[in-house]
Amino acid sequence: MTAKLEWLDDPTVFRVGKLPAHSDHKVYRSAAEVVQGESSLISSLDGTWRFHFAKTPAERLINFEELNFNTENFDDIQVPGHIELQNFGQIQYINTLYPWEGKTYRRPPYALGADKTYPGIFSEASDNTVGQYVKTFTLPDNFNSHDVHIQFDGVEEAMYVWLNGQFVGYSEDSFSRAEFDLTPYLVNGENKLAVEVFKYSTAAFIEDQDMFRFSGIFRSVNLVAIPQVNVVDVHLKPVVSDDLRSGNLAIALTLAGELSDTTAQIIVNNPRGEAVLERTVTAEQTIQINESIENIALWSHKQPDLYELTVTIFDSDKQVIAVVPYAFGFRRLVKDANNHVTINGVPLHLNGVNRHEWSAVGGRSVTLDEMKTDIEIFKENNINAVRTSHYPNQIPWYGMCDEAGIYMMAETNLESHGTWQKMGAVEPSYNVPGSIPQWLDVVLDRAKSNFEQFKNHPSILFWSLGNESYTGDNLVAMDEYFKSVDDSRLTHYEGIFQNRVDEDRMSDVESRMYASPADIQEYLSNNPKKPYLNCEYMHSMGNSVGGFDEYVHLYDEFDTYLGGFIWDYIDQALYVTDEVTGKQVLRYGGDFDERHSDYEFSGDGIVFANRQPKPAIQEVSYYYGRYDN
Repeated sequence: MTAKLEWLDDPTVFRVGKLPAHSDHKVYRSAAEVVQGESSLISSLDGTWRFHFAKTPAERLINFEELNFNTENFDDIQVPGHIELQNFGQIQYINTLYPWEGKTYRRPPYALGADKTYPGIFSEASDNTVGQYVKTFTLPDNFNSHDVHIQFDGVEEAMYVWLNGQFVGYSEDSFSRAEFDLTPYLVNGENKLAVEVFKYSTAAFIEDQDMFRFSGIFRSVNLVAIPQVNVVDVHLKPVVSDDLRSGNLAIALTLAGELSDTTAQIIVNNPRGEAVLERTVTAEQTIQINESIENIALWSHKQPDLYELTVTIFDSDKQVIAVVPYAFGFRRLVKDANNHVTINGVPLHLNGVNRHEWSAVGGRSVTLDEMKTDIEIFKENNINAVRTSHYPNQIPWYGMCDEAGIYMMAETNLESHGTWQKMGAVEPSYNVPGSIPQWLDVVLDRAKSNFEQFKNHPSILFWSLGNESYTGDNLVAMDEYFKSVDDSRLTHYEGIFQNRVDEDRMSDVESRMYASPADIQEYLSNNPKKPYLNCEYMHSMGNSVGGFDEYVHLYDEFDTYLGGFIWDYIDQALYVTDEVTGKQVLRYGGDFDERHSDYEFSGDGIVFANRQPKPAIQEVSYYYGRYDN
């Protein structure tokens, strides 16, 4: 297999050598490791890597992945981290337009016709920076005799991977885990991992979120030793009966490896630590169990009760091969024929915020402590819901929301704002993904990655197809996919408001950007087709969030009003050292000599970028607290 640079120009190529997406579980060697929270089957590659920066693809170093290539003149870079925040490349904040608008003419391949493919659009570009990473490692002793995978949790935007000079694979989708099998390329002793990251590929057309535009390996990288028998996937379907007292648990496990004479022990404990299911079965490639559960404890915002699944794999001598724990919850989300949406029989009120992953120091490379602080701020201010605007977040965030009882709208990594809206006008002449056949597989792949990784989290109430990407058959196909694999959640997509042609084919809710209370009243008073949800409202910029009471009072007037998500939770701003005072100060879009920019529009949060609350959060806390259920 040979890496091809022209993949950057082709939306039909987005994963090469990449393993299928699966649940976000961890595998441990023993029950003791589970208690400690550390798996000896995982070895982190985070830290200092060798790095070469090229301003264009033509200027990148050829054959840097080869074993005998001299990297002594390379710089150092920290992983995880953005290239632009480590003194390479240009920091730029932009909202709806593409970063190259006004400088470079680009149109999405196939958008203007099946013959409009634009070879070289990114592979020969003068604005497509390249980060060339090298990391040498020696496998831990306890990885011997194991197959070994590598997991990249977030790389923006297109990535080629080599090990010991051999091409391993290619990946797009900046915000979903990319996993590759390194086993065929490993050697005893020192191994050379080489990763080439391009800032732009055709993925840029569908990753046009309102944010700072960065590149690089910005989330963690881990080596994973694969046990003799591996639990590849865990799929849990907890179903609550109409009486809200009993339920059924369907467990589907996918195993791989040397299954002969091995067994799988499956135990489920309730929130009090009492076993409600105990089963030992012969280990097979697919294990399916259905069990009725009585006197269930329901998961909700107010009472986020979690059950614990533990899968233990034993060899023929009854020795433990692998242990997989997974926390999950029973909850019943229902949308009835009258457009009433309830969770566990209680009307659903989404007192939510949109949340970009953000750190004033790390950009979108967010620490666990910062995530924990966000949860604390949510709980202190009666925020019970979050929209992962507008991409899958770091894996730990989903577990934190499960534990804290935060309702979630889990968004797929899709936004193509600049292809259909120009200077505020709806003009979809070259919109993608639209109904263009060549753009179907890439968006379905992103939907599948989102579902497969996070399907077991009770906090997720909605699968969102993405954000501000107009409409078309490809988005309908995404909606159909989510409905085909999951009947326990609702789907969301706002873009049909821009063109009603597909409103009966996707999204279980009516969703709009920044509708006034009067607009919502009008919709809900005139035989609405769907319940109403504000995917973005109360644009929190400057001296804002006044008049919030008019929105929350809609809960009293309409039982088909679900509330929504404030735009947004946290400012996008970065700490820099002020040239005059020498002090650390926060700077926003346009403060980094970037042109073009949407300037202070990056400051829309109810908290500052350092997580200091703004005055506006007091009003949010007060009114959300009145409807905190």
